[in-house]
This record gives sequence, C-alpha cells and structure tokens, in this order.
Amino acid sequence: MRLRHAGGDTVHLGYCTNVHPAEEFAGILAQLDTYALPVRTALGADLLGLGLWLAAPVAAELAADPALRRRLRAELDARGLEVVTLNGFPYAAFQAPVVKHDVYRPDWTTEQRLAYTLDLARVLADLLPDDAARGSISTLPLAWRQPWDADRADAARRRLDQLAAGLAAVQRDTGRQVRVGFEPEPGCVVESTGQAAALLSGMDTERLGVCLDLAHLACAWEEPAAALARLRDAGIPVVKVQVSAAVEAADPAGGADALRRWVEPRFLHQTRGAGCAGAADPADPAYAADDLDAALDSALPGPWRVHYHVPLHAPPEEPLGSTLPVLRAALAELYSRPAAGCDHLDVETYTWGVLPAARRPGTDVELAAGIAAELAFARDELVDLGLTPERAVTVGVSR
Repeated sequence: MRLRHAGGDTVHLGYCTNVHPAEEFAGILAQLDTYALPVRTALGADLLGLGLWLAAPVAAELAADPALRRRLRAELDARGLEVVTLNGFPYAAFQAPVVKHDVYRPDWTTEQRLAYTLDLARVLADLLPDDAARGSISTLPLAWRQPWDADRADAARRRLDQLAAGLAAVQRDTGRQVRVGFEPEPGCVVESTGQAAALLSGMDTERLGVCLDLAHLACAWEEPAAALARLRDAGIPVVKVQVSAAVEAADPAGGADALRRWVEPRFLHQTRGAGCAGAADPADPAYAADDLDAALDSALPGPWRVHYHVPLHAPPEEPLGSTLPVLRAALAELYSRPAAGCDHLDVETYTWGVLPAARRPGTDVELAAGIAAELAFARDELVDLGLTPERAVTVGVSR
C-alpha cells in the first residue's frame, strides 16, 4: 500500500514475508497466491507491498540470472504486488524448528554476509517499481555480542566499506539506489540507536543507515523522540521502519504463569528490564536475560519488555500487554514533521507460527486474515497521523 505524506513524500507500507518458510523460487511464487493475494483482497488494496525475504541460495540464483529476475518482477506485477524493500537479516532456515542464535550467522565479519547482501541489492534494483525513489534492505546489527573483539570489529568495518562500494556499483550499473539499514536488536553488538550512530559515524550514509524495528526500540527502553533525534543529529538516515510490537509485563512476578505460555523453542526472546535504559552495557544480567525462559528463572527486576513480536491488532491478554504506545510515539515522531521520517514501512510479525496455541492461526486462510488485520491497523494509525492512501496504477493485474 502507498500513502501520501503531507510533505509530498510517498510512504510504502507492506508486510515482511519472513513469516513464510519458502526458500526456493517455486515456493516464493506459491506464497504470493497463498497469502499475498488474499491479503490484498481483504484490504481492498489495488497494490500491496511485500518486504520479501529471500534466503541466500535463491538470492544468489536470482542475482546470477536476469531472466529469472524479470520473471519474478512480472509475477509480482501480475498480482498487484510491489517490492521496495527486502529483509536481509536471516540468511536461511528462518522458520526451522530451532533458530535461536543461528539467525545471527554468518555475521558481518564474513564474506558470506557481504555477498548475500550485495546479491539482494542486485535483485532489488530490478524489482523496484519504476516510480519508486529507492530500495532498502534490512540486515543484522553486525553480530551477536559474543564473541566480539577489536579484530572482529575491524573485519566488520572493512566489510561495511566493501558493502558501500558494492551498493555504489549497483547504482552505477542500474541507475537505482539501494540502501542498507542495520537493525539494532537486544543482545547484539549494536543494541541501541546510540550504538548504531557510533557504528555508522564516518560511513557512507547515502547508502548505509538504520532499520528501526519498533519492538526492538521498545525492548531497549529507548524513548522514540530522543532516539530519532539522536540519529538525526548524527546524520544517520532511517532507511526502513519495521512496524512491530513486543510483549510487556508490568509485574513479571504476578504475570509469570501467563509469560510461561509464551516460552517456545524456535526464536530468541531477549528480555529487558527498565534498568537497561541508557546503561553502559544493555545486556548486563542485572537487568537483562537472553531468552524468556532464562528471565523467568532469574531475579530480573520488572517491568519487563520481551522481544516477542505480537500481532499489532491483538496484544496479549492481561496481565500482559504490548508496547503499542512506543510504536505510536515513534510513528508520530516520524510522520508529524514537514517531511516523512522514512518512506519504507514493513509490518514484521514473523512469530505467527509460535504464538501460544490459543492465538495461533490454524490455516493459511487464518494467517492471511491476521496479516491483513495487522496491515489495516498500521494503515489506520498512519491515516490518523494525516497520511492519505494513494491510488496506484497497476498494469497487467490478472488475478
């Protein structure tokens, strides 16, 4: 979906397909019909945005084959779908039975991570709508925080220089700008916007910036206005926003039984107490745990925020809640200014398949309906901030 900001900018809103397990070309095409088309129909949208997740093998296949890229673009166009952003954080197997720390591998010290991201940039340059200003790719915030030392930091810095040079080459070859946003996340080398600003200081900020995940922002207990001002003052662009909300427990002891229903084996659910805000080490065990089960077995003081993406329109039942107030404050800060603070928005609830059983969709139809409800929620929040839906001209829509 597209919305028009009062300042004249087009803001693209879509959903991230890392919620789907397909990792080969045929499966990616199948998920367009199984999920994306029903979502577009439910929303009554003439154009639906997708934040495609392409696992590394299919990204390499597409990058090496211009005809295959043209086919993917044609398949998207035929269904009234557009892609301005890719999720380049998970490398592969993101919906495996157990993911946990594997999602951070390979990290930004490696050639594999660089090659994957540049493959995505080459693919995205050919998928971008003709009238899109630019493309974006989200990626991990360098690595998990352990092990990390000066040698690994130097290696990562060299990879980022190579990344910027590679993105410049893509722009020269295609005429399309693609930017990469590093996504601060609890437990990683870059957990906060302050750490992101330090990472990108002196880098090529025409091509490198931040992907701001609003659930992660909340779990770091960052105040949105201050966080965004910090990035603006440092000259760091927000190249992508992931519209997401996390679990919040005002009284973890009183809500322990409810929280245990959210413990699951696939993803990490880093848990942060309010004391982590502004701390020198946000992962200090005095107010942080690397997973929800560890937090429940600790003496971590509350309140807690848990890195567990919850459907925007359906927060947990009491005594738990969600970080929707942080989401709303961040969107207001981004879009209540003369110019839009970011033109790429992605609803990224990848956890539908591991929600507590009573809240988990049981069929593809139910999942598509849930995704549509989330997108409608996000669209309505933006409309309340003064953005207006755009009518898109879709050519060749046949389904």
